Amino acid sequence: MTENVWSYKSTAGRLADADLSGYKVEATDGGIGKVDKHSDEVGDAYLVVDTGVWIFGKEVLLPASTVVSIDPSEKKVFVGLTKEQIKDAPDFEREKHLGDRGYHDQVGTYYGTGGGGPFGGPRV
Repeated sequence: MTENVWSYKSTAGRLADADLSGYKVEATDGGIGKVDKHSDEVGDAYLVVDTGVWIFGKEVLLPASTVVSIDPSEKKVFVGLTKEQIKDAPDFEREKHLGDRGYHDQVGTYYGTGGGGPFGGPRV
């Protein structure tokens, strides 16, 4: 059930080949940081967000399905999550993200659609 979390929703207003690096990221209850890195790879799209001082020194991995809309004129990405939901997500581990399928599945399950996480997925 984690596959769909790694794809942008058709309603997100995603612009093909747009570089989202540096865009501000807004949760439903306020800003959480800026996009540090993103991927548009089909079935593996995501944002890595540098939370700056909000969660000091922490980056978070947000699957593309969490994106509600993108405003290129304001350089903002809006996600359908609260700050607390993002703060409670599995810690971002850059080295695991690049090659550990289990880590990818863990994040996908947290944001997935099957139980008790932000989108109904089980909390991990």
